[in-house]
Amino acid sequence: MEPNQPAVKVCSEIGKLEKVMLHAPGPEVENMTPENAQKALYSDILNLTRVTKEYRQFQAVLAKLTETFEVKTLLAEILGHSAVRTELLAKICSGEENRRLLPTLQLAQAEALAQLLIEGVPLQKDTLTAYLSKERFALQPLHNFFYMRDASVVTGDRVLISRMANRVRERETHIMEAIFRHHPKLQAETFHLSARNGATIEGGDILVAREDLLIIGQSGRTNTEGIDALLAHLKSAKRPVEILVQELPFKPESFIHLDMVFTFLDRDACMVYQPLILDSNRFLTIRITVDNGKVTIREAPNLIAALGKLGIDLTPISCGGDADTYTQDREQWHSGANFFCLGPGQVIGYERNVHTMNELARNGFAILSASDLLSNKVTASPEGRWAIAIEGDELSRGGGGCRCMTLPLLRQPVAWH
Repeated sequence: MEPNQPAVKVCSEIGKLEKVMLHAPGPEVENMTPENAQKALYSDILNLTRVTKEYRQFQAVLAKLTETFEVKTLLAEILGHSAVRTELLAKICSGEENRRLLPTLQLAQAEALAQLLIEGVPLQKDTLTAYLSKERFALQPLHNFFYMRDASVVTGDRVLISRMANRVRERETHIMEAIFRHHPKLQAETFHLSARNGATIEGGDILVAREDLLIIGQSGRTNTEGIDALLAHLKSAKRPVEILVQELPFKPESFIHLDMVFTFLDRDACMVYQPLILDSNRFLTIRITVDNGKVTIREAPNLIAALGKLGIDLTPISCGGDADTYTQDREQWHSGANFFCLGPGQVIGYERNVHTMNELARNGFAILSASDLLSNKVTASPEGRWAIAIEGDELSRGGGGCRCMTLPLLRQPVAWH
């Protein structure tokens, strides 16, 4: 780390990426059946061989362009410290009401323990209750953990630990908090929001637009109580903070988070799912100002207009193109609006969304094949405007895209004007 450089700092969605955390999906994504996939928050089951091949390409592209951290490695490294191990295991076993596992987990070596906490602990059929149980695992696999975006959010130089909407993902938040609190390369101040009134808030719904501006989706995973808890926290901010809230439909599941319908592409461009973000509909956009402890709430025409009033003028580019709603729906379903920025005007997304990629090309983005980039047939110019297209036929079936699979840790500041 450079002298005086913070371990983590993210003040925009588009600043040049310097560090990012990832998790390569493992056996945990295959340890489900059609019968229990819905409980694991999936609408389909994945093929690990194909997922691994596609993810390795994604991982290799990021490693070529920025510094990457693997969450399982970070977890194993902090589990080598007995106090950290004891604290984390106590939280997990207590939260999942499985204290009987604690002695067994305490004995595991750090790398093996990290694997167990992510891939799950098989249920030993050594009691009648266990023998007759329909469960396969005493500690369930973290099927969703490769969607790194959700369990924590780097905002400024602090880390918000999410309040997950589904209990099957709570362990992810404990792991992420332990990493940020204890890993020497990433130590950062973490904070929680009040959990009163069933408040929930997840990272896929939080876009850090600017140091003084957040965009939050009010979704099936982030409720109004969660946003209110964040507002209460922000009342102590030293300067005014703006929040734009976008209501989302709860169904279908492709609208799970805000980043499935809206992502930044550049200082002056964004990717949108047009029917929700631009067209007339019943889902509100709300502008909230927090200033000196006072909260002001009013309605805005839409997200693009509201951002314009706050000094961010964006040209919306339509997921699936702007001509055919069928195509928009199909490509949004496969995360066509879910792009991840490596820098202003430099993004990565799924190549399967052909109409979306064509629309980007029409708006001045060079479309770069990930395989060509990795074989050095093409280069990603430091100053160019481009979109890297990765293979994602199997990955996309998990219900998330490139932004979902990444947790940016450090970005360079953005000169907005």
